[in-house]
Amino acid sequence: MKKLRYQLFIIVALVLTFVIFDIGIYNVFTKRCINDYSDGLKAKSVELDEYLPFDENSKIVKIDSEFKLTENLPVIDGAAALYPVFSAFVNAVYPETSCSFDGENFTPESALQYTNTRGAYKSVVDGTADIIICASPSEAQLAYAKEKGVQLEFVPIGCEAFVFIVNKENPVDNLTVEQVRGIYSGKYKNWAELGGENTPIAALQRNEGSGSQTAMLSFMNGEEIKAKNSVFGRAIGFSFRFYVEGIVEDGNIKMLSLDGVYPNAENIRNKTYPIVGEIYAVYRKDNSNENVPHLIDWMLSAEGQKIIEESGYIGIK
Repeated sequence: MKKLRYQLFIIVALVLTFVIFDIGIYNVFTKRCINDYSDGLKAKSVELDEYLPFDENSKIVKIDSEFKLTENLPVIDGAAALYPVFSAFVNAVYPETSCSFDGENFTPESALQYTNTRGAYKSVVDGTADIIICASPSEAQLAYAKEKGVQLEFVPIGCEAFVFIVNKENPVDNLTVEQVRGIYSGKYKNWAELGGENTPIAALQRNEGSGSQTAMLSFMNGEEIKAKNSVFGRAIGFSFRFYVEGIVEDGNIKMLSLDGVYPNAENIRNKTYPIVGEIYAVYRKDNSNENVPHLIDWMLSAEGQKIIEESGYIGIK
């Protein structure tokens, strides 16, 4: 009996030791990382039900256009950051019955879909979407189109800034383009090298094929990304400006100036901010739906451009 009690005592002691150690790890590392990274520095999906078309509580820009489509409706898909824009397009031009949402996803028969950048480029190549609203494709996405013998047409309809974000407590407010490339190429490993605190740099990345990761690879201009995602250090991440300001809306993060220029609407419009990319309406060149070019022409009209501008992006015109 004494031996059994001793064994139970050892087991309980070991369990308590593990629990205390685990709590210590949480407080020293995990909690610190959560506070430093914040939700805005992590991949965050857009809440579909907050930007639904034909919903009086929707956050989308609402315009009742005189241009209406009632049949042969092009199926629209696109990137997460641009979902509020193409949802507003559908709201302005399509009949209410065209959109079907089951509470979590758009149903297969809905003319409005949301599969994010990777899924959208696949869907337009495969012919399950007629128009997608996205940033530039990745090399893999272009290779998939080539493999399937599909030629894609890219029509610029707006523009946006590619931005770098840090925790608001980070004293660094501005970096040069070369310094950011240096972070991701592994040249800089500590914020003290860049005028910040003596803290390791945790350079975050996104999933391969996402719009922001593709933009990041383009930004690196052929330089290899050697920095690895890490749970240690003070983080830096990247995204598109409106996704940070308009969708995530996280008060714990801030956007950095690049080469002394802050990524606000004025600096994007006059292109003094160093990284301004185009937003495209993308479709297959062999798409026979006559409403595809009509709808894209409307996106470039005063009404379509107003939706883009009031959604928080910059119109192409």
